[in-house]
This record gives sequence, structure tokens and C-alpha cells, in this order.
Amino acid sequence: MTPVEVFHGNGPVVMGMPHTGTWLPEDIRTRLNARGKELSDTDWHIERLYEGLLPGSTIVRATYHRYVIDANRSPEDESLYPGQNTTGLVPTTDFDGAPIWKTEPNKAEIADRIAGYHRPYHSALFAELERVKAKHSVAILFDCHSIRSHIPFLFEGTLPDFNIGTAGGTTCDPRIEAATHRICQASGRPTVLNGRFKGGWTTRHYGRPQEGIHAIQMELAQSTHLASEAAPYAYDPARADALRPVLSSILHSLADLAPDLRG
Repeated sequence: MTPVEVFHGNGPVVMGMPHTGTWLPEDIRTRLNARGKELSDTDWHIERLYEGLLPGSTIVRATYHRYVIDANRSPEDESLYPGQNTTGLVPTTDFDGAPIWKTEPNKAEIADRIAGYHRPYHSALFAELERVKAKHSVAILFDCHSIRSHIPFLFEGTLPDFNIGTAGGTTCDPRIEAATHRICQASGRPTVLNGRFKGGWTTRHYGRPQEGIHAIQMELAQSTHLASEAAPYAYDPARADALRPVLSSILHSLADLAPDLRG
């Protein structure tokens, strides 16, 4: 299996999906313990949730699981949230803080995974952002994520439905942030801007509004579209169908903004 799938669109929006993959090469699978093999930290069904919401959008999706290597972490493994519990470039625990490996990968193996999985994803994502920017003079990266709404190891209480991240407003034009926030609030669902999740490495790395590339992260609580935030993590069509129009409105609004963002 190839480490990345790309669906080329002709519009200004690129959707990144670094955590929907569940593929594990067999040599890596055998080194995970029983807990790790549950793959509990997957962004379950995000590709299905967003399917068809914005005709003409480009999608770049990692096919491998984040336990192979996390495509939303710096290859230098710098912490996204210093002083807070989080997981690294190659996670050693799951989101509950439980170990996931029988034998943790060493530095040489991590270097191989950077070359074989992390770099191909970001090479593809960069290429699509550049292609879209060349066509429209601007590119908007909408980084698609989801997470369980209750994870005491990572945060207190219940996560809002919509968690918008722009690294404190630095990764995109203020109009992108404002439109996304406004639509989420108008839905009546719990919403936070730059709360616990301020945007991962992808958003922070590519978000260069002064150069015509804007990036924003959407972290959804999985209660918005799953039947249960526990195995088998089944997709709930009724919940998803209630959520999809809000996401569609956001994506269409960002695409409509693109002509006004040209430098």
C-alpha cells in the first residue's frame, strides 16, 4: 500500500487527513502490544464524514496509522504543547497514557519511518498546496481531525464539538478564522477557538498567509459522528448527517473567500 492518497481538485481548498489511516506494515504490527493493536487513537471515519462536501477540493490522506509515525508532528519531534501531556512523532503511549509497544522503535527505525511514511505524505501535501496556489494565487489548507471527547490524560472535562486551531491567529487570514468560528457558533454546538488544540505541526508549518498559503485545523469531538467513542467506533449516519451541513458551509465559505485573499 502506498503511504499517501491524493485526490486532485481544481478549487482553492486542500483538505489534509493525516490520521484516518489504519494500515500497519506487518513488521510494525507484530511489535505493538494488544493495547496498541486496538488503534484507538484513529481519526475514525473522517474521510467518510467529509466526502463530497466541497466539490473541487483536493484531499491528501495518509493511509498508515499514526502509531507507525505521526504525520502531524515535526520530524524533529518537538512538542506541540510544552508542559502538557501529548504524544510524539512515534507515539510510545496511546491517548490514555498506556504503553502501546512490546518493543519501542529505536532512532534508526524512526529515521526509516520518516523517510518511508512521514516525508511522502508531506511531499504530496506540499506539492498540492503549491499546485493549487499556482492556479488560484492562494491555497487554503483545511486540516481535518477528530478525537474522543473525554480523555483525562490529555484534557479535563468534555471537549467541545468544534475545536478550531490557527496557532493564535497566525496561520491564516483573520477572515478565514472568523468565518469558520462564526459558522460553528451559529450551529449552536459547543465551539472553541485556539483552546486545547491550537493547530498541529501541519497547520503551523504550512500556514504562511503572507505567502498565500493559509491553514486552519478542525478537531472534531468524535461524539459528533460516531455511535460510540469506543470499539468498534461505528459511524453514526444520523449524527453525521446533522454535522455535515455545518462542515459543508465552512468549506464553501472558505472557497468563496479565496479570491479576496489574493495578494
